[in-house]
Amino acid sequence: MLNCEIHGAGDLRLVDAAPEPLGATQVRVAIKAVGICGSDLHYFRHGRVGDFVIRAPLTPGHEAAGQVLEVGTEVSHVRPGDRVALDPARTCGACRFCRLGARNHCENVHFFGSASRWPHMQGAMREQLVVEGFQCLPVPASLPYETAAFGEPLAVALHAVREAGSLLGQTVMVTGAGPIGALTLLAARLADASRLIAVDIEDHTLQVCRQLGATHTINSRRDPDALQAWTQGRGQVDASFEAAGSYAALATCIQATRPRGTVVQIGTLGGSSEGCPFNQVMVKSLAYQGSFRFVDEYAWAVDYLARGVVDIAPLLTAAIPAQQAHEAFALAGDRSRAMKVVVTF
Repeated sequence: MLNCEIHGAGDLRLVDAAPEPLGATQVRVAIKAVGICGSDLHYFRHGRVGDFVIRAPLTPGHEAAGQVLEVGTEVSHVRPGDRVALDPARTCGACRFCRLGARNHCENVHFFGSASRWPHMQGAMREQLVVEGFQCLPVPASLPYETAAFGEPLAVALHAVREAGSLLGQTVMVTGAGPIGALTLLAARLADASRLIAVDIEDHTLQVCRQLGATHTINSRRDPDALQAWTQGRGQVDASFEAAGSYAALATCIQATRPRGTVVQIGTLGGSSEGCPFNQVMVKSLAYQGSFRFVDEYAWAVDYLARGVVDIAPLLTAAIPAQQAHEAFALAGDRSRAMKVVVTF
């Protein structure tokens, strides 16, 4: 079967791999669509994501959907031919965090396409994949595979909004309008926020956010003065979400959020923290909340996509065959042209 592998910085290879054996509780899936995430791009460009360094060939991809090929003897909720979205997290259910209901922090998790553990946890960017039955969520035959693959990033956004608490009638700012930021904006709209502000340095991403319901968009590189309307008077925003992975973006969130408001960090921060006004977290009594992956929001996300509650069409830039994976990664890394690129099989 065809398998995409990252061997190090800039070293993406298409290789043949043997199919995996199938256990009684497992499902063999023909992968049809895999979204390229920011972490996949980091592995491809730098051979690492933060402290997670590639030490052996890594198959990327954790945003996946496909068609059931074969089921184990103990699997009954799906059958061959079904379309499924794939929850990328196989958690143990027994560790202290799983028992607390925080399985996004499972101590024994297997998460698609991550070098955070050794041996590495291989991802879904391959022709076939064997998963546990509970990772397969059936979707209607009418739902395109490319749309079903948005379940994972939408779940991340839904979790972040859930961590912020009630947003009913509130003013929300999202810094970093890539796919996660844009989906967070969409999730905040579902949570009945009244004003939705998207901040980014690319006009293309901001245009997509307007299609998703942003009431205000700001290109902070071209028009930094536009932020002043939201940072004046100790801040005009009720809740802000940092989705850029940038201390400068985090500084904007802290400055724009009113006293006793909420700042949620979604992005993995990089660069220098110099100049970031962390003391304002104390001075303004801000609630500072981290948001990591998701818990039960994956099922919500797939349900929303299946029922057409959300329309992610503006985010889908291109679907590119796996045989052209190099071109797919190149396009996905160009934020002036692309939001979400999906690799197809």
